[in-house]
Amino acid sequence: MGEVTAVPAGAPASPTSVASPPPMAHDATPARALPPQERPGSLSKDLLHLGLKVAAIVTVFVLAFIFVFGIIRYHEPGMVPTVEDGDLVVYYRYAPGGYQAQDAVVVEHEGQSQVRRVVAAAGDTVDITEDGLVVNGSLQQEPEIYQATPRYSDGVGFPLTVPPGQVFLLGDARDGATDSRIYGCVDADDLRGKVMMIIRGRGI
Repeated sequence: MGEVTAVPAGAPASPTSVASPPPMAHDATPARALPPQERPGSLSKDLLHLGLKVAAIVTVFVLAFIFVFGIIRYHEPGMVPTVEDGDLVVYYRYAPGGYQAQDAVVVEHEGQSQVRRVVAAAGDTVDITEDGLVVNGSLQQEPEIYQATPRYSDGVGFPLTVPPGQVFLLGDARDGATDSRIYGCVDADDLRGKVMMIIRGRGI
């Protein structure tokens, strides 16, 4: 039989006589950080930022159309075929260089918005003869005008010199349009703006 060694009571145990517990296992994988789109509240913040951007863009467009641009729906025959009934007319409210001949402009006459064409500016002399429109002694070649330009018996007298700061306007539908042949020259400051675009709806 093997020899048994007695250990006196109260004596400390030998280091080799007590087994140490095994070390606890630790997960070596670090905790995964949530990407921004998975973090709580990030989606609501993104939606808020998107909403603010959309609101800012809409505000800019609204202010631009209030102070810089204008739009009207046209209901008047004086500019046919250039502008027809139901067309949307977009115009620019400012003309830094002034208005020149051939500019299409928006003007208010007796509470109705008209589109008319500038044919003469300040200092020009306008006449209407049997041959047509004459400006500063030169017969005007107007290939896009399909009607003769008559005088009106109850209109202004010709020849006529345009006063400073004013323009002389004619409709493209020359036979019957209400324009400067009736109401005379117009102050450039009273024009609502220069036409930029015509939007025409088409039926299907």
